This record gives sequence, structure tokens and C-alpha cells, in this order.
Amino acid sequence: MSELLGNLVLGFETALLPANLAYCFLGVLLGTLIGVLPGIGSLAAVSMLLPVSFYLSPEAAIVMLAGVYYGAEYGGSTAAILLNLPGTPSSAVTAIDGNPLAKKGRAGVALFITTIASFAGGTFGIVLLIALAPTLAEMTLVFGPAEYFSMMVLGLIGAATITGGSPAKGLAMVLLGLALGTVGTDVNSGTARFTLGALELYDGVSLVALAMGLFGVAEIIQSIHTGGADQIRQKVRLREMAPTSQDMKQAGLPMARGAVIGSAIGILPGAGQTMAAFFAYAFEKIVSRSKNLFGTGHIPGIAAPEAANNAAVQSAFIPTLTLGVPGSATMAIMLGALLIHGVAPGPSLLNLNPHIFWGLVASFWIGNLLLLILNIPLIGLWVRLLQIPYRFLYPAIICLICVGVYSVNLSVFDIGLVLLFGVIGYFMRLTGFDPAPLVVGFVLGPIMEENLRRAMLIGRGDPAIFVDRPISFWLLVVSALMLVWTVFSFIRTGAGAPSNEVSSTSSNSTGENSQKRQSDE
Repeated sequence: MSELLGNLVLGFETALLPANLAYCFLGVLLGTLIGVLPGIGSLAAVSMLLPVSFYLSPEAAIVMLAGVYYGAEYGGSTAAILLNLPGTPSSAVTAIDGNPLAKKGRAGVALFITTIASFAGGTFGIVLLIALAPTLAEMTLVFGPAEYFSMMVLGLIGAATITGGSPAKGLAMVLLGLALGTVGTDVNSGTARFTLGALELYDGVSLVALAMGLFGVAEIIQSIHTGGADQIRQKVRLREMAPTSQDMKQAGLPMARGAVIGSAIGILPGAGQTMAAFFAYAFEKIVSRSKNLFGTGHIPGIAAPEAANNAAVQSAFIPTLTLGVPGSATMAIMLGALLIHGVAPGPSLLNLNPHIFWGLVASFWIGNLLLLILNIPLIGLWVRLLQIPYRFLYPAIICLICVGVYSVNLSVFDIGLVLLFGVIGYFMRLTGFDPAPLVVGFVLGPIMEENLRRAMLIGRGDPAIFVDRPISFWLLVVSALMLVWTVFSFIRTGAGAPSNEVSSTSSNSTGENSQKRQSDE
């Protein structure tokens, strides 16, 4: 207990340094702002600010990016409630009950409940991070190259099969990410691989260009194609935000259950906060005695998913920091940021860089408190910001993306890459391919290859080393079981799912075109 208190003191000493505190505040403020803006999300936000972090200290960089990450989850519910247009994918669940409640004239109450639920879920996730991370780090000291390779295989399969949509498409995206990760100069032999003769690719594909293109630019292209959204006209006053005692009573238990569910799901590699929000909402609907009220502006339908997605955001740091396996696509970007700064996530992080780990944990407490203080009075500002016409908003975002990409290597080639990946990402969305597993595969691919080679050297070329070591063996067994379960589920649901998916996509496309024609008229 005394050791834990000492670590927390070290963490707060690091987090409360003026520079780190300032970047924590900047991160949560920008994260909330970007979360409010529809069609961007935490993944694109972290990607856009990744180049800025290169010029900061490792502590300030990771504190700022983390603030953007969980700040975006706070802000994402604002557009979902007021516009029925989720600022982040996970806030789509909040829109189910949040927007109907806003239409009843209680938008302020809905926004207040989301802020309190987000704080409660985030706090629970932080407590879990403090409790589990040191234990996991000690357990993983026995990990060698074989165990790391097997763990990353499990993470990649999890990223491909646990995410929504077709598992086959998820696996295809992971393989594409692994392939892109091999582009560049081989570390051992110095041979150029898959560079197509382009000197700019000798250092590999830029992670910043890949992430910004697949998520930022692709989201904007899709939003432009669908014609944007109706402008908000509703005003939210501070005195209208106070919930009744009945509202708080209804929100209490759903917040607690959502925080537990979100924390458990957030630890799983590849699951993420979107799945946590959907699971929490579905569970709340199952245990509720008022099932017919869900979808009509029911308070538990807002509190549970908001607590779950923010708890998942915090607990996603557990596998990333202690195992070096990202718990979500955004965590893969943050893993890349740590590696760029020369900080290797994994069991040694707590021993070699305790000030970074515990400083980050302490910054979570500070950041969540800042968000609680900032969000309530700034809701009126976010509402006015959403009144900016999208024809002005989208070009500004594109300019920021191009400037951010160019600033990394001062390369016009990278701007071309980000636009290329933006178009590719847009067509991925049209065809039902989720780009998130691709990013996870891209980040983990080179690390997997390095550990594979180390393990084979230790085993003198004998691949049996991966099954001779117990931890590696059981990790591979779990990976195989996940694959078998995925194949079994596909066979059980039948081969008709893809056609239904295409039919649904066509139907949505038709509806979007019809709406656009009506707006044009």
C-alpha cells in the first residue's frame, strides 16, 4: 500500500509540472472540441495532433494525446444529443435516447447526465488501471520474444473478429495492415521492401498519413457525400441543465453497471469503447423493468453507455502500457507515439520509466476533473459552434490535416499519401471494411516481425519454441479458439449475411440519395 501511495505521489509530481498540466488542459479542451464536431472522432483527433507531440517531451506528449482521447469521448455525446449526429462512433448509442430527450425540451438534462456518467465511468477505469497495471506488469516479466509474438497474434485476431461487421473483412484488414507495415528498409538486411522505387518510402509508410487519411479525410468525404446535417437552432441555458432527483435516481445503477462493463471490455485487445457502449446499453435494456421506454428519451439509456465508453477508454491503457498490445485503434496510434519518443510499452515501462506511467495515471484524474468543470459551462459554446456551416468547417479540417502531415517530414509526398488513404478509406466504408484493424495490424506488424525473428534465433530455427513455452502455447490456443468460434458463428448464421449487408448498404445509399435530392429541391 505504501509503495502504491509513493507511486501516486510520483505521478502527481510529474502531472502537476506546469508544462504537463498545460498540455493536459490543452488536450482535454481540444478533445472535447473535436468530439463535438460530427464525423471526426477521437481516432482522427489523436492522429491529427500526433505530429505536434513530436516536439514535446515524452510525458507531455502522451498526457496531451491521452487528454484528446478521453476528451473526445466526453464531447462526442453533445452532437449526438442535439443533432442526432454522433461526434464519435461510441456516442451513437447515446443518440438513441439522448436525442428524443432533447426533443422533449430536456437537452440540458441529457447533456448534464452524460457529463456526470462520463466522469463516473472514467474514474472507475482509472481505479482499475491503478489496481491491475502493476500486477500485470509483474506477471509479464516472464514474457520473452515467443510470448510477445503470440500475444500480438491474439491481439490481431481479436481486432479482426471482435469488431463489428464481417470477421473475414476484419482479418483482411489486419493482413493489409501487416503488409503495409513491411514497406521500407529491412532492419536486419538493409534491403528495401515494396518501396516501388520511391525514396520517400525507404523509412516506411507514415503512420500519421495512414491514420489521418483512413479516418479524418475519409470521414469528411463521407459527410460531404451524405450532404452533412441539419443546422442546430436550439439554445441550452445553464439553469435548464439541472436534473431532478428522480433523474439522478434512475441514472445511478446504470452508471455503475456501465462502468463495470466498459472497464471489462476495454481491457480486451481490439474491443474498444464502441463495443462497450453497445454492450452496456443492451445489458441495461435486458435488466430494466421499463424496456418499452428505451428509445423514447430514457435516462438509463444515456447514463449506461456514457459511463461504459469512458471506462473503456481508461481501461484500454492497461494492455497498451503493460503488454504493448493496443486495446483499440486509437491505442495503436498512442503506442506509435510512445515508440517514436523511444519509450517501449510493456513490462519494463513501470521499472524503466515510472514517471511516465504514473504521471499518465495522475493526469487521468486531473483531466477527468478538468472535463467535469469545463463541459457543463461550455455546452452553450459547443452548441453555437455547431451552427457553423459545414462548407466552412470541412475545408478548415482538411487544411489542418495537410499541415499536420507535412510538418512531420516536410514532405509533399506524405500529403499525397494522406489524400490517397482518404479515398481508400472512403471506399472501404462503402464496401463495409472497417479500417481500424488495418491500423492495429500496421502498428503491431513490425514489432511482431522483430519478436518472431528473435524467437527463431533463440530456438535455433525451430518453430516449436512457440508451443514449448507454456504461456506462448496457451495464447496461441486462445487465438485458435477465437478463429474457430468465428468460423462456427459464420457457418451458423449462414452465407446470406453478406447479401443482406449489401442490401442494407444499398438501401441506406438510396435513402441518403433521396434525402439529398429533397434538400437540393
